[in-house]
Parts: sequence; structure tokens; C-alpha cells
Amino acid sequence: MTGKNQENGNRGASIKIGPKLLELLSKIGELELQNVEINAEEMEIWIQPSSSAILQQAPTIPVEIAPAKPTEILKAEFKPPIQTYSGKIMEVKLGATRSEGGSRGRSLTVGGETSPAFCQFEEVQPNPPVVSVDVFDTEVSLPKSIRTYVQEVLGDPASWAKLAVDKYNADAVTVHLLSTDPLIKNASPRDASKTIEQVLQAVNVPVIVGGCGDPIKDAEVFKKVAEVADGERVMLSSLTPDMAEAGILGDVCKAAKDYGHVVLAFTALDLNRAKELNRRLYEFLPKENIMMDLTTAALGYGLEYSFSIHERARLAALAGDSELQHPTLSGSTNAWAAREAWMKMGPEWEPRELRGPIWETVTALVLLLAGVDVFMMMHPAAIRTVKEVIKNLMNPAQEKHSEMADWVSIRV
Repeated sequence: MTGKNQENGNRGASIKIGPKLLELLSKIGELELQNVEINAEEMEIWIQPSSSAILQQAPTIPVEIAPAKPTEILKAEFKPPIQTYSGKIMEVKLGATRSEGGSRGRSLTVGGETSPAFCQFEEVQPNPPVVSVDVFDTEVSLPKSIRTYVQEVLGDPASWAKLAVDKYNADAVTVHLLSTDPLIKNASPRDASKTIEQVLQAVNVPVIVGGCGDPIKDAEVFKKVAEVADGERVMLSSLTPDMAEAGILGDVCKAAKDYGHVVLAFTALDLNRAKELNRRLYEFLPKENIMMDLTTAALGYGLEYSFSIHERARLAALAGDSELQHPTLSGSTNAWAAREAWMKMGPEWEPRELRGPIWETVTALVLLLAGVDVFMMMHPAAIRTVKEVIKNLMNPAQEKHSEMADWVSIRV
């Protein structure tokens, strides 16, 4: 406290307040002076608490203690979400054994699913998907990586079919009757039926009969083949909306029903047309004689659209849409129509000998996960890989999960 004291005449006199008084003052919120007279021209008063008082008033800052680091991964039980579905995929039998009225060594049953593809934790898939190897009744232009394996049997569909079964373990064979195309050889239905007879004698697996793509000619060929293959339960591939528009669908269906065969209903990435075609087929055939081909677009050329269509069809069927409750087929060899599968490209795309089989394999595996039941394939390596994947997916308990978990660091 300082001031100019008029009573004693000392200017600028200073009065010091001791630390104890300061400590007392620091604890008092309000100071009142009594019986004090101060005469001064100017007066300044400073009351500064001691350092100890400042320390006492400082707020306490909480100290956060870091949590201890875990020493092991927490273990938690995984329970997959289980769903139930009101619908079921129709079972379709391909081929007929001697006891069933045919001559096949074995028949194949596809379909029957009651849950999405390979959801084994919900329902065990009753029948595994199968692979049918493509065979042509005339010489066709093939990529070198495929031609290498079939060079000796080109133009001989019976020998080609036997090679596919004996060497490449085909579950079935698909004979494409391209020679019947009016723009190629325009072979007659009788010639086509003789080819199918030869193939049936050469192999004992189910046979799929593919047309040339001309709806009028295919209808004539299918009727004749159905008669010749009486009782063998072949699949006629394929019946299309064009046949319905041409008014010839009923004739083909009648032949298929009379001689005990299966038909493949083909539509191009359109579920509404697929349902419409199936409704037309129901007028002539029992549902267990119908399969669907919703179109396979190759990897890089619309494969995602094919996956979406197949997945939507399967989920709708399981949800109760009876017009889509049919097994499906994929023409996975459409992958070879992609130029990346066979043409010479830059070094980053090599080796070409592996690129093609990979293209076909990936195309098939993507649709396998969408629920496809039958795959048309060609390259031996692709066939072997897809069959191995199917085997592993159908028997998950046999897999070595410890090895699978280390796929990131695995060396090939």
C-alpha cells in the first residue's frame, strides 16, 4: 500500500504488508476497514496473494491412465444368421440309366436347393453342380490353347465326347449341332440325329443337344433328335421366345414330352421374359422337365449383369416365385468370345496359355456363387479347377482352414 501522507508530510511513503497478512487477505472475499482515515492526493492499493496461495487455488487436472494393451485376441462365438425360405428349386434329372429306360451309365440330378448357393449352415445343398464339356459336330475355329487338347478329334463329335469323359472327367457332354445352320452346312435333321446316336454310343454320361441358333431349323432338328434318343432323357438346348413367336414351341415340347426329354429355356438377361417363356412351357411340359439359361456374359463383358440376373432369379425362387424355381445352366465357354481370353497382348498379360483358362474359370466361379447348377465348359484346366472348387464347397468340413487362413502370404 502506497500513498501521499499529508499528516507527516512524507510523500510516496510505502506501507508493506507482511506475508501472513497477505495469506489472510487471500482467504477473505471482501475487506472492510473501520475507524480508518486516509488523507491523500493519490492512492494506489495492490493486494497480491503469495505464491503458496496461487498454488492452492490452481485447479486439479485429472491424470488419465492408459488402459493396458491386450495380450491376446478376444474370442467370440460366431453364430451365422439362419434364415428359412418358403420356396424350393425343382429337381431335374438328366440322362436315364437302363433301369430308367435309357442306356446311360449314370444319371445326374440337379437343383433341389432350399437356400442360396452353398449356405451350408442353413441347409445342406442336396445335389452338386455339374460340368458338361462342349463338343462340336463340325470343325470350328478354336483358340490355340484349346485346340492343343482336341486337335486329334476335331470334326469327330463321338471321339471328342469320349475324350472329354475319359480324360477330362466330364459329368456330361454338350453336342453343338452347328452343321445344321443354314449358313454353314445346312445339315438335315436326320444327319444331326445320326450324330447324336453316335455320341450316345460312345459315352455313357447324360447328353445335352445344342442347336445352331436358327429357331426354325432348331425346332426341326430337336423333334428328330427327340425321337432318335427316345428314353435317354437328353436336354434340348435351347427353346427360345422366338420359337413361341413363330408358333413352333408346342411342337418341340410335344416331342420332348412324348420321348421323355428335358428342355432348356433360354432368355437374354431378362427375368420377365424368362417367366413368360416358362409359362408357355407349362402348357406342354411338367416343371421337372425344364431348366433355365438366363445368359452368361463373359468376364469383362457384362459378367456382373449375368451374376445379378442369376442371383435375383434364385432369391425370388426361394422366396416363393414358382415361375423361377428351375435349375439354371451357364454357357461359361462364352468367356472365349472375350478377346482378352485368346489374343496376343502386352507382356503384362502373359502367359497367354494361362490367361484363357483363367478367363473361363473366373466366369464359371462367379456364376457358381449365384447358384448355377450346370456349366458348359471347354478347357481342361478350367474344368479341373471348377470341379475341385465345387468338391471343396460341397464338403467344407474336409478343408484345412489353417492353410486357407494363410492365403495372404502363400507363395505360388
